[in-house]
Amino acid sequence: MRGWQAIVLAVTGMVLTTSCGYAAAINAADISQEQLVGTWTSPAGTSLTFSKDHTFTGTGFSTVEAMADCAHRETLSDGRWAFYVSPEGDGHIVPDETAPRGNDLELSFPDDPSCTVWVYLYGSAKDPRMCPTRDPDAGCPTGGYLRKDEAAS
Repeated sequence: MRGWQAIVLAVTGMVLTTSCGYAAAINAADISQEQLVGTWTSPAGTSLTFSKDHTFTGTGFSTVEAMADCAHRETLSDGRWAFYVSPEGDGHIVPDETAPRGNDLELSFPDDPSCTVWVYLYGSAKDPRMCPTRDPDAGCPTGGYLRKDEAAS
């Protein structure tokens, strides 16, 4: 019986970890600005090209579920990006264009100032993926994750 108790305890801990937001932190990929710059594409047809000057261009936003509340998302094509940081070290994060690296970033669109998108970076620093999302613990929708296109970068 002791073996089953250990398994139940381990599974319970895993469920609590996931439900409390720690799963996102465990799977986060911390990448540098240099790693981010370039073109990222998704199987669903979304493409984002990040530049060093903190601008980006993109296509296929109509398929990005995290942008469902953005007005006229099908017409959005460019904006600004910034890594999220915790300047006070208290866990409260804000976008900061001076941050040289991160595992989350914000996309903002000048054509729709009310539209901002949280992008979660996960995987590993050597093979990162990104997921525009409302909740990183919910995972990425099928075909919603983006990978860097090394040939285009």
